[in-house]
Amino acid sequence: MGFADRPFIELLDQIAAREPAPGGGSAAALAGATAAALAEMAAAFAPVSGGSQDDRAAALRARAASLRARQLELADEDLRSYGPVLEAAGLDRSDPSRESRLAAALSASAEAPLAVAAGTAEIAELAAELAESGSPHLVGDATAAVVLAEAATRAAVRLVELNLARVPHDERLGAAAQLAARARAARLRVLADG
Repeated sequence: MGFADRPFIELLDQIAAREPAPGGGSAAALAGATAAALAEMAAAFAPVSGGSQDDRAAALRARAASLRARQLELADEDLRSYGPVLEAAGLDRSDPSRESRLAAALSASAEAPLAVAAGTAEIAELAAELAESGSPHLVGDATAAVVLAEAATRAAVRLVELNLARVPHDERLGAAAQLAARARAARLRVLADG
């Protein structure tokens, strides 16, 4: 059963369990899904003025729904991607394949949190637009979406950095930093005081 099919309390219990996974990547994706849901709600209540604003709000709502679904998929992907890391780390230190298997597993496990960060940075930008131009009654919800999305982005980016610590010139590190900067910029749009 995937994350999307579980009751919320069960998700929290699974994350809290004394198990190495699910962990930060799945939690970041779930936070991203929550941020996307808030953005969907804010878009649903965008002012109706007949014309492009209606079309834009509908487009934002549809994109937020798509991003929410993808974040739930990524929560599952992150959980699955960490198994090979644990397996490689569990090999005897004298095993000649241990280091290369661990490096490969860590590199592969950077993909899910990088995808989480890409989605959550976009969610932060989308929600910032809604905070600025959506319903004034939902500014708080849209702002909460921005802040949650930025936090999820930063958490996912940190996981990418940790997973790629053995390869400091990996281009994904630069991509991750850019995603964090985008999410931060979105937050600064709605919370200028930092």
